[in-house]
Amino acid sequence: MSYCFGIDIGGTTVKCGLFTTEGVLLEKWEIKTRTEENGKAILPDVAETILKKMEEKGIEKTEVTGVGVGVPGPVVKEREVQVAVNLHWGYTMLADDLEKLLDQIPVKVGNDANVAALGEMWKGGGEGYLDVVLLTLGTGVGGGIIINGEIAPSHRGVGGELGHITVNPDEEATCNCGNHGCLEQYASATGVVRIAKKLLAASKEESSLRTLETVTAKDVFDAAKAGDHLAVEAVEVLGKYLGLVVANVALTVDPDVFVIGGGVSKAGQVLIDVIIKYYHKFAKIIGDNKAKVVLAKLGNDAGIYGAARMVLK
Repeated sequence: MSYCFGIDIGGTTVKCGLFTTEGVLLEKWEIKTRTEENGKAILPDVAETILKKMEEKGIEKTEVTGVGVGVPGPVVKEREVQVAVNLHWGYTMLADDLEKLLDQIPVKVGNDANVAALGEMWKGGGEGYLDVVLLTLGTGVGGGIIINGEIAPSHRGVGGELGHITVNPDEEATCNCGNHGCLEQYASATGVVRIAKKLLAASKEESSLRTLETVTAKDVFDAAKAGDHLAVEAVEVLGKYLGLVVANVALTVDPDVFVIGGGVSKAGQVLIDVIIKYYHKFAKIIGDNKAKVVLAKLGNDAGIYGAARMVLK
C-alpha cells in the first residue's frame, strides 16, 4: 500500500493526516505550533511527527508518495512561502527545507485557503465538480479557487484573497489589511457583529440583541431565524456583500459551485439563502444556469484533505 501525509499549519496547532493514495484518511492528529524564535521549530516538529508516525505504522520511505502542506500565507510554485505572519516567518523555501528533514520525501506547499478549497472539491461540498470556489467565513474571510481540479495559478501568491475584495469603498473603518470596505469587514464573524452593533446604535427598535452583554455572530443569526427584524437586517447586509462578491467571481471564473465554510457557515441554510438572493440579483447576465451555492462538509479537516490531494493529483 502507498501513503501520503496532509499537513495544515495553523497559528496555534498543526493538523496532520495520514492517507492512503486512494484518499482514505487513516488517522489524524495535532501538534502544537511553536511560533517562538520566528517559528524555527515548526518544520523540525512537522518532520518529527511524520517520521514518528511512519515508524509507528511500519511505513517505509519508499511507500510515501509525498507530503502536502497548507500554510497561512502566499505560496509560489508549490514550494516557496513569501511570508506567514501568524507563524512569524519571512520568506521560506519550505518545500526544500522540509524535504531535507524528511530525507527527500517529496513536498508540495499551498496557501491554506486554496488547499482547503482543494479538499472540499475532492471530498467535501464540491465533490463531483472540477471548478470550485471556497469562501471561508471565520475571524477573517478566506478564499480558494480551483480550476479544472487544480489550485488556480498565482504568480505572486495572492490569488484567491477574496476576503479583501473591496465591496464598499466609502467604508470609514479600516480593515486589518489597511484598506477600507473589504468583504472581510462585513462577512467575517466580527463583521457580522459589527453590522449588528451599528444597526443597534442607529435605531431604537426593539431587538433581542439589546438584552445580550456580548453579541456574537451566532446570536445574530439565531435572532434572525427567530424573526428579530434588526437581526434580519444585519444578515441582509452581510448577504448583499457576499452575494456581490459571489456574482463578480462567477462572472470572472465561472465555477460549477461555491462552497461556503468557516465558523459563520454554521448558520446553515439561512446564510446560503441570503447569498443566493443577492448573487442572483447581481449576476442576471448568467441566466438560469448559475453556479450552486452549498455548505462546506469537511470542517477543520478540509486543510489536511486538500494538502494530501496536492501530492496525489
